Amino acid sequence: MTSTKRTHRTPLLVAALAAALLSLPQLSLAAVSGVGAKAFAADDNSATSEAQAKLNKQQFKNVKATVQNGLATLTGSVDLYEYKVDADKRIHKVKGVTAVRNDIEVAGPNVSDAELQAKLGEKLTYDRVGYGNAFNSITLGVQNGVVTLGGHARTDVDKDSALALVSTYPGVKEVVNEIEVDPVSILDDQTRMAVARAVYGYPMLQKYAVDPAKTIRISVQNGHVELYGVVDSQTDKEVAFMRANGVPGVFSVKNYLQVANQPSEPQKQASVQ
Repeated sequence: MTSTKRTHRTPLLVAALAAALLSLPQLSLAAVSGVGAKAFAADDNSATSEAQAKLNKQQFKNVKATVQNGLATLTGSVDLYEYKVDADKRIHKVKGVTAVRNDIEVAGPNVSDAELQAKLGEKLTYDRVGYGNAFNSITLGVQNGVVTLGGHARTDVDKDSALALVSTYPGVKEVVNEIEVDPVSILDDQTRMAVARAVYGYPMLQKYAVDPAKTIRISVQNGHVELYGVVDSQTDKEVAFMRANGVPGVFSVKNYLQVANQPSEPQKQASVQ
């Protein structure tokens, strides 16, 4: 009789014990979840305070930073595109920030696209004069205040200089960087100098070495040469091509030189030695 009673009690005890054990993880998870939420909120508040402190400069007086789950959002306005970029860099350094959404508006003066094209084009033409300016062939496009830079730069320094020049100009709302930096190569550097001597050393073409605004620009990528710029005549264009093509070690030449007062449709010539 005693043995039978114990047999009936055992399943009941086991069921009660199992129910008690199952309830423990749920209570623990709820507690941990509550603590975690408070910790995340504290981290976000701390990151937000630090982010706003990073923007404690006159140029950021109209900018607000908020951080939620590691994502920093920047809103407000600045006078120059350079300040928008700088704010982004500053917030990326804040502890706890894993990403930045930059919604800052550049609210500086309104400058027409035509004026930006002309002014920035002139500045880029004379940028880095004395530091191999003729080996940069950076293109410029402007639409609704958005400036797009493309083409080729000889070095990262040349590219960064062009970007900085455009970013600090009033009226620029956004900058799109599509500049390609030519490969780092001793052989290419030697080819650049050899092509420059061949082109500028020819009496007929020496005039293009005087004014950076009228220079024949030379880009080299792994032995392949590209010529850019504006020349006075079709003859000058053809002679420049032949001079560059005659340099030992040059694999090919693409001639993108434009002739003044003629349609600006790119013309390509290539030669393989």
